[in-house]
Amino acid sequence: MAAGKQSIISHLQLPITPAYAFTDYHAQAQTLKHCIVDISTPPSGQLTLFNVYMALLCSCGHEMIQLLRDFNVQLFTQHPSEYLHREDKCLHKMDEETREWWEQTKMTEGIYRQIATD
Repeated sequence: MAAGKQSIISHLQLPITPAYAFTDYHAQAQTLKHCIVDISTPPSGQLTLFNVYMALLCSCGHEMIQLLRDFNVQLFTQHPSEYLHREDKCLHKMDEETREWWEQTKMTEGIYRQIATD
């Protein structure tokens, strides 16, 4: 450095925390002490309730989860799959039909028993 000249040196240090990221499918069967979850709609594709469930399930509790950004609340108010919705309706209908059949069977058995004892 030449005599009489001064140089100022400055630097900027960013706080860095070691971390890693992975998809919701990779998170299956893992438990994380702390996690930051991004449940916003991805630029390509669609986010489903199943994806969100897997992402939130991997933490140790709601106190340990931080959400990265806002998300669409309608994700939690709609049925996760139209196919599953139709299947649920079909199963409900079959359940009702089975209950009706069972009640008729019990009534028929009661009539036969009464006739047999008379």
